[in-house]
Amino acid sequence: MDAAAAFDPWSPEFVADPYPAYAELRAAGPAHWYGPTRQWLIPRHEDVSALLRDRRLGRTYTHRFTHEEFGREAPDPRHEPFHTLNDHGLLDLEGADHTRIRRLVSKAFTPRTVERLAPTVRGLADGLVGELVAAGGGDLQAAVAEPLPVAVIAAMLGVPEEAEERAMLRPWSAAICGMFELNPSEETARAAVRASIEFSGYLRELIARRRTEPGEDLVSALIGVEELTEQEMVSTCVLLLNAGHEATVNTTVGGVWTLLRHGAWDALPAPELSTAVDELLRYDTPLHLFERWVLDDIEVGGTVIPRGSEVALLLGSANRDPARFGPTADALDLTRADNPHVTFGAGIHYCLGAPLARLELAAAFDALLRRAPGLRLAADPVRKPGYVIRGFESLLVEV
Repeated sequence: MDAAAAFDPWSPEFVADPYPAYAELRAAGPAHWYGPTRQWLIPRHEDVSALLRDRRLGRTYTHRFTHEEFGREAPDPRHEPFHTLNDHGLLDLEGADHTRIRRLVSKAFTPRTVERLAPTVRGLADGLVGELVAAGGGDLQAAVAEPLPVAVIAAMLGVPEEAEERAMLRPWSAAICGMFELNPSEETARAAVRASIEFSGYLRELIARRRTEPGEDLVSALIGVEELTEQEMVSTCVLLLNAGHEATVNTTVGGVWTLLRHGAWDALPAPELSTAVDELLRYDTPLHLFERWVLDDIEVGGTVIPRGSEVALLLGSANRDPARFGPTADALDLTRADNPHVTFGAGIHYCLGAPLARLELAAAFDALLRRAPGLRLAADPVRKPGYVIRGFESLLVEV
């Protein structure tokens, strides 16, 4: 109970630096009941890694139980557009539906698809950083970190460059992702519902156009997969935007902040950046908590967690666990070779877009190193208030 009291996801001080509290949780035990969210907190790497793969847990329970059988209330009907959109996406499907849709989507979202995007991604990153340098600096988030992955996802989906909806992709995503914070407010829910309706409506129009005018894009490829319903296509596209750029935006900005704060900007091992990118993904994880339902009783380090419970897998804590990363777990080591971080999850829900995220991050850091070697902070950044998705409001830099 004392250790769980250190976990305070609504405290700005905790959000700014949750790692001392994580250390308390890991030292105190493998599982902690947290009353404010009615969840079991799981802080250790060994347990988080195992439970991500454990089929006795699920992102949903409705493939096996009704709400009543599981001891839970049905979602608020006023939020139905959000839940319809979210519940048909890969991240929140289990069982046969998840297997079917992941297999079908994987046909369209292949490593070859990602590799084919590499020149485009590098060109976009180079151009965006060039504009930042020409301006003498500015907000790294607005100038580089946000437009890069959004432009890539928009191109993948086949959203025309001139379409006014391109400018809405980031706000729609931010509103929808607000529902993944702990105990979201009714205002947050209303914003997510509105974004779900608008984004779904646009994608249905885009799907209709691509049925008659197919192109070399992911929407056209998904249309060609006949076993997918239109709702599954819409939900898949939304998930690819949300999951496909939130981590990239926040790791780009957080990574630059981390490097500058540690005086390590010149230590980035250009041109080979893959090891450093994975260390930045581990060191300050962009997604700190992943929720799963307990479908059958489990035991974590001697603590029995019964069916119907919800566990909060603390990815940020697992990625700083000395039991797995040794005495340098809290240190930034850009050459760390043994780095089994859980930033992209594990098991059947391992992030489908991980190769694309790594490509975008490497392209952004490479362009910054080449074109802005003297990068420095112009002001202290302000963190976003959310805990689950960890990021900044902006990052002002000079070059």
